[in-house]
Amino acid sequence: MNIQPFAIHEQSLQLRELRNQVLSSNIANADTPNYKARDVDFGSALRNAQSDQLSLTKTNDLHQSSRSSNGSNGTVKYRIPTQPTLDGNTVETDVEQAAFAENAVKYRASLAFLDGKIRGLRFALKGGD
Repeated sequence: MNIQPFAIHEQSLQLRELRNQVLSSNIANADTPNYKARDVDFGSALRNAQSDQLSLTKTNDLHQSSRSSNGSNGTVKYRIPTQPTLDGNTVETDVEQAAFAENAVKYRASLAFLDGKIRGLRFALKGGD
């Protein structure tokens, strides 16, 4: 089994990026009639991404292909609104903006964590100055 030390962090960043796109789309369509707000089930998406890491080797053309590893297999779902509008739009701008801000903070925190890990590895390889 090939263990990649930063794989989970890479997948986390990709999922945060996907969620950013979904939330941005919701905000952009806040006034579109019948638009249904969506969101990413982050926990489920990360579990799917991790299980995709342990893929099987296809040794025969008759074998089925494994799932794609885009991280969004069934993880983008419709959000249930607390107050749907009369025109069928389920986007709640305040909820979307708060989720977008929270996701952005978590994205930056993941980047900062990775930066610290990489700096630590560099220091260990280079030694003290």
